[in-house]
Amino acid sequence: MLKELIPSLLSCMLAMNSVVEASSPQPHSIKAREANETTPRNFGVVVFRAMLMQDMIGVVDPLQNMAHKFPMNLYILSSTLDPVTTEPASAAMNVHNSSFWPTINPTHTFATAPEDIEVLIVPGGPGVRAPDVSAMTNFIRDRYPKLRYLLTVCTGAGLAAKSGVLDGRRATTNKSAWKTITSYGPNTTWVSPARWVVDGNIWSSSGATAGLDLTFAWIEHIWGQEWAEYVMGLQEYVPHPQDFDPFAAKFNITPTGSL
Repeated sequence: MLKELIPSLLSCMLAMNSVVEASSPQPHSIKAREANETTPRNFGVVVFRAMLMQDMIGVVDPLQNMAHKFPMNLYILSSTLDPVTTEPASAAMNVHNSSFWPTINPTHTFATAPEDIEVLIVPGGPGVRAPDVSAMTNFIRDRYPKLRYLLTVCTGAGLAAKSGVLDGRRATTNKSAWKTITSYGPNTTWVSPARWVVDGNIWSSSGATAGLDLTFAWIEHIWGQEWAEYVMGLQEYVPHPQDFDPFAAKFNITPTGSL
């Protein structure tokens, strides 16, 4: 009986594989991208104490799907190689003495970060407001001229602003933290309402989940609409348009700048 079932089972498995392959862009488009080397391979993400994990994961997770199809490297960067916790540094920000703080292990320090990083991802979180963020801002400032793209999520734009790379640029950030973060970049044109903003090779998003929309738009920019739709299908995500920003009104942000 089992021997009789095996051919049928194999046929079903092959049919299922055909459906999966048919739903993804065809291999020839991958080879074309590799041939002209337009696809970024080396990505870095800045991590720091009291960062917001969603800011990082919202970008890295969709790109991880792309790493199954393209050669891609991810470097997790911090001041030291010690595990980085999301726990606030101030006891006043943890009044219930919670222990709900995941950690992430850096792969490199800012001093040992590979020189060939092409795309730098900067998340936000309460740690952006720490008294001394110079380790991060100095790294962003020094590396920016070598980057192909800088992606900031949520209040991560505050670190980019403090580094000086947003001077003379348009950008956006989390609307609930608008007053604080925009004060870090007096020479930046802060745009509201905006789900995300593109100015040259700098892409910035509003609050944490807006990083997903920025990422899918960026995937489309780099790999094309087919690939963006492919990953959105895998993650069952429905994107928001660039001008979707109900939080600007919610937090009474005066309209400013333009997309």
